[in-house]
Amino acid sequence: MPGIRNSAKAIIIKDDSILLTVNRDNDGVFYLLPGGGQSHGESLREALVRECQEETGLNVLVGDLVLVRDYVSAHHEFANQDAGMHQVEFMFSCEISGGKARMGKMPDKWQTGVEWVPVKKLEDIRLYPSVIVEPLKNMASGKPAERCYLGDVN
Repeated sequence: MPGIRNSAKAIIIKDDSILLTVNRDNDGVFYLLPGGGQSHGESLREALVRECQEETGLNVLVGDLVLVRDYVSAHHEFANQDAGMHQVEFMFSCEISGGKARMGKMPDKWQTGVEWVPVKKLEDIRLYPSVIVEPLKNMASGKPAERCYLGDVN
C-alpha cells in the first residue's frame, strides 16, 4: 500500500515578486514553489533548507507555516501520471540568507530553471497548485492568508 509523502515548500516573496521553479512537461511550462520531499529522520524545516539549496542554490531561513494542502492524485487531472500518489505539502514563509537564485545542482527532473515572477502575474502562468494564487497575493500585500488548510486541491 502506498504511503503519504510529506513535502515542504518555500514561499519567498521579495520586491513584489515570488521565487518559483520553472518546469516543463508535455503541456509546456509550469511553475512550482521551491521545495520537495521530506526524508526519514529529517524535520520539515531541514527538508526545506536542503530542497531550496538543491533546486535554487539559495540558503533560506524558514519562517512560519502558512499553507497546507493535500494532493490525492486519483482526484485530479494527473491521475494517470501520478497514480497512487498522496502528498501533503507544508508551505512556509522563507527569507533568503545566502546564495544567488539560480538552477541548483540537484534539480527535479522536470525543472528547467528558477524565476522571480511578479505576484500580480501569478494568474497569467500555470502555477501548481493554482489555489495558492490568492493567498500569495494577500501575503505580498501584507495581509494574512485567509485559511491555512487548502484541502485536496491541485
